[in-house]
Amino acid sequence: MDYPPLRDYGIIGNDDRCALVSRFGSVDWCCFPHLESESVFAAILDADRGGHFAIEPNTEYDSTQRYVDRTNVLETVFETGRGRATVTDFMPIYAQNEPGDDRFQQSIYRRLECGEGSVDLTVSFDPRFDYARAETILESRSTGIRARRDGDDRRQDDDPDENDPTDEQLFLTGDCEFSIDRSRSFVEGTVSLSAGDRQWVCLQYGGREPLSTVDYESVLEGTTRYWRDWLGGRDGERSSIPERWREIVVRSELLLKLLIHHDTGAIPAAATTSIPEAIGSDRTWDYRFNWIRDAKFSVQALHDTGHRREAREYFDWFVDIARRGPEEIVPLYGLHGETGSGIDEQTLDHLSGYRGTRPVRIGNAAATQKQLDVYGTIVQAIYETVQFGSETGVGESWDAVCDIVDYVCDHWDERDAGIWEFRDEHRHFLHSKLLCWVALDRGIALARDNGLEAPTDRWHENRLAVREAIEERGYSESASSFVQHFDTDQAIDATVLLIPIYEFLPPEDERVQSTIDAVIERLTTDDGLVVRFVDTDVREDEREAFLLCSFWLVDALVLSNRLERAREYFECVLEYANPLGLYSEKVDPGTGQLLGNFPQAFSHLGLINSVTYLARALEANGGVEPNDFRPSNVEALFRRESGSDAGRSN
Repeated sequence: MDYPPLRDYGIIGNDDRCALVSRFGSVDWCCFPHLESESVFAAILDADRGGHFAIEPNTEYDSTQRYVDRTNVLETVFETGRGRATVTDFMPIYAQNEPGDDRFQQSIYRRLECGEGSVDLTVSFDPRFDYARAETILESRSTGIRARRDGDDRRQDDDPDENDPTDEQLFLTGDCEFSIDRSRSFVEGTVSLSAGDRQWVCLQYGGREPLSTVDYESVLEGTTRYWRDWLGGRDGERSSIPERWREIVVRSELLLKLLIHHDTGAIPAAATTSIPEAIGSDRTWDYRFNWIRDAKFSVQALHDTGHRREAREYFDWFVDIARRGPEEIVPLYGLHGETGSGIDEQTLDHLSGYRGTRPVRIGNAAATQKQLDVYGTIVQAIYETVQFGSETGVGESWDAVCDIVDYVCDHWDERDAGIWEFRDEHRHFLHSKLLCWVALDRGIALARDNGLEAPTDRWHENRLAVREAIEERGYSESASSFVQHFDTDQAIDATVLLIPIYEFLPPEDERVQSTIDAVIERLTTDDGLVVRFVDTDVREDEREAFLLCSFWLVDALVLSNRLERAREYFECVLEYANPLGLYSEKVDPGTGQLLGNFPQAFSHLGLINSVTYLARALEANGGVEPNDFRPSNVEALFRRESGSDAGRSN
């Protein structure tokens, strides 16, 4: 079995889980019962051992993928010499499920339909529990196939009345006959379709028996309706957004909603683990966690697109984190708020990795790092939520904000691992200092604008100290640019683009403009792809572009009223999405190959935020100022009701 490129994958999912489906009809990544649980299909990480659930023609074919309009329902279209068939894949998210029965949504539904001619399809079902660390037992049942994990007596049928939905079992049912290949421990079935024929193959996780009362067509209709209702028909309201960008924004919205954890509101960085940043590199990380640094960009994107409920739930999630005390805050959390042993990093040496790239990791050791930027991210997100006119206000979280800002006063001048989570080097990273300044600056603004008590004299003093340190030690005259960390003259990092975005300096400042020019000259390809850093002694230079950095460059150029180049770069970067409009973390500028975990929330957050910047600038016909991009001014781009008019004075 080969490894399809990431551009050949789509994603389906619902409130709490996702699956990657290749253009060749194979579910190559899926974890049950949750996105962060152990995998049951992991062929994307080991084509031979990982396990898959495939439906494809039994003869040569061409295939394409598309989403049903304005949904996360995926269609894979197969063209053979004899006919055309479509496999429609989705995870159900529908109100008419049995109350309290999680099995309804812990399912993959696959509709097989012949549009013309005739097509024979082969079903291949090869589940491998616990990242293929456990043996799988396959059994024929009157209802289809049961697959269960071996080695746990609790999972035997000792009690026929027991119906534990957490059992590690899978049920395969459908309109065709399945047979178990005992020699190779997997299941096969054949479906022969003629024009107009329609059949179903369905997979359910958990319980002792598959649900027996499911009307698949009704569930598909309900799932389609859910996604469209969630979008709320707001596409027509985005009058300020050029029509050619609206579809990619909608796809980004749907991807973010698909990733959002319905119980907690947390948003994982991506749906996968260990897809390498470069083929052959050991930079293979588990991204199925919520990084605190995503908070500012997530709140901004959710509010900008009018999804206030999701923004509020996410706000509640990270405010709850903030209330634990600044000394307890870590860079990333499990989707249920786990820390410590709940996300300890392990390597799975039995898996070969995507395209042979090891190690395969689960868990993430970055959770134990010191990253000073998280404090500014939290305060900025709270500040923006208040600016968006949230009914919550800052009062109920003010004590936590004060504790965080006070903590920054005591620790801003320490070294840390930085935004890129360097494991072997702690430095005075400029981005970390910038976010410490943000924590102090927004803390002062929140106290002033809301009449709240705080030790603002101390905050002012430290804000000035951080500013002086950044301006004196973070700018290189020889490089004509702000630099990656203090005490370097040449190391350039794309995070310097955030200086005008966070309003540390005005865009017209000569140092800001020369910094943007340095990024374009030294980090950026001709079509706007930006690598993270160059000429640093912290780690070797990377040749792969980090997509979020490309969107930061667009935003910085818009703020600088360099609109023509911003739009040119943005249009070019859009071309690197896969055919379904999905982005990974990185891209190889030479080949266009998508790299890193997929789909990547950060990339789609950056895209939405760049559309905000560009749409506002186009609406104003140039001449924009940073104030134009504050929450109270941008939300009207995406929905009719405007946000709060409150703004922060400099």
